Amino acid sequence: MNLRITLLAFLCLCATAILRAERVDMLKAGAKANGKALNTKLINSTIDRLNRGGGGTLFFPAGTYLTGSIHLKSNITLELEAGATLLFSDNFDDYLPFVEVRHEGVMMKSFQPLIYAVDAENITIKGEGTLDGQGKKWWMEFFRVMIDLKDNGMRDINKYQPMWDAQNDTTAIYAETNKDYVSTLQRRFFRPPFIQPVRCKKVKIEGVKIVNSPFWTINPAFCDNVTVHGVTIYNPSKDPKGPNTDGINPSSCRNVRISDCFISVGDDCITIKSGRDADGRKYGKACENITITNCVMLSGHGGVVIGSEMSGGVRRVTISNCVFDGTDSGIRLKSSRGRGGVVEELRVDNIVMKNIQRNAFIFDLFYDKESKVEPVSERTPVFRNIHLSNITGSDIKQIGYIKGIEEMPVQGLSFSNINMKAEVGFIVDIAEDIRFDNVDFSSQTGSPWQFSKCKQIVLNNVRSKYPVNQHPIVTFEDVDNAIINNWHFK
Repeated sequence: MNLRITLLAFLCLCATAILRAERVDMLKAGAKANGKALNTKLINSTIDRLNRGGGGTLFFPAGTYLTGSIHLKSNITLELEAGATLLFSDNFDDYLPFVEVRHEGVMMKSFQPLIYAVDAENITIKGEGTLDGQGKKWWMEFFRVMIDLKDNGMRDINKYQPMWDAQNDTTAIYAETNKDYVSTLQRRFFRPPFIQPVRCKKVKIEGVKIVNSPFWTINPAFCDNVTVHGVTIYNPSKDPKGPNTDGINPSSCRNVRISDCFISVGDDCITIKSGRDADGRKYGKACENITITNCVMLSGHGGVVIGSEMSGGVRRVTISNCVFDGTDSGIRLKSSRGRGGVVEELRVDNIVMKNIQRNAFIFDLFYDKESKVEPVSERTPVFRNIHLSNITGSDIKQIGYIKGIEEMPVQGLSFSNINMKAEVGFIVDIAEDIRFDNVDFSSQTGSPWQFSKCKQIVLNNVRSKYPVNQHPIVTFEDVDNAIINNWHFK
């Protein structure tokens, strides 16, 4: 009996030891916190060791830790104390060799993301510290390549170009609907995203501040169960401006929760994507079950954007309790012929917009203005079943526009309990089943409401201030079946 009890106790102790995750103080483990010595090898070897033991936490006390690409694995947490900074090297060689990434909606080989994970589960980045991508050198090289194309020619712009040519079918990428772009593709400089987990489950990023991303900042691809909470993202929008430094871009992910974030960037603040053209349709994975709530967006091209890489589709999205103050646009959906994909089941509620530089609302299926009418097929994008309510906006350039394409009108949008004051009103072109309930749109120039090539338009209990230039409050051109009920103007 005693032997049996002893054996059971021993087994319990072993199980406890196996299940107990180790927490490693990286400073005590030998990391240099002077911002000069490179810690990449120590960080990644510690991750490998903890992963082999079942998981654990890398804890970074206050200090500045220089590193190259970090490769997270299952059951690993990066925790940054207040005052701790992970400073990512701006030496491009520290992000070699190339790995599989999703770049602007296309799977390809390119630089390692600053924080990267593949087929991992239960990975976390948390704390009160800072992740600094030192993006300026990446941005300057991007601009140099773009500006000097005519002088540098097709090849050898930098030493990395032959690597792209060798590892990617560069003539095929984007070729389907971007033929003019293919000729310059081999001359582009592809920068890495800051954080890109690929095909991962249970990803959590919370509390940290992320600055100076080389490219898109938080960019999970093909992931399930992603939480981004209480994160601050700052990428400069003015000189030195970080081009394409979007904030949070889930791509072909499902079950994503974004909450309580503060975002000011050089491009879109939050963008939902699902792949580009034929490559996106090949994977055919939608971005779905997305919630965005309690966020503040300042500088950026758009507050919350869907597209234009949406070939796998986007569905079941809620956006609520957010403030957009200073973005170019508020809610922006964009796509074009060749993308394909369906955007549907979208709810936007309790939003305040201020100082919007261009449009509060955009629903644009004609993003590629050079495209021509074509038969409806898998290449045809679709926007439908989208509902917006309880939104206030002032100091806005234009309330917005809806732009369908001849073969596919925008369908099934409703606007309720909304008041907007802007220089220019709301323009609807090629759309069906568009409804406004308890809406107040006022514009300084032109008609607050303008409809052309539309069907099934309902304006119910709407209000407007009469334009000072004596334009009509509403104009219809080639509109079939429009209802106006209980109109108020002053």
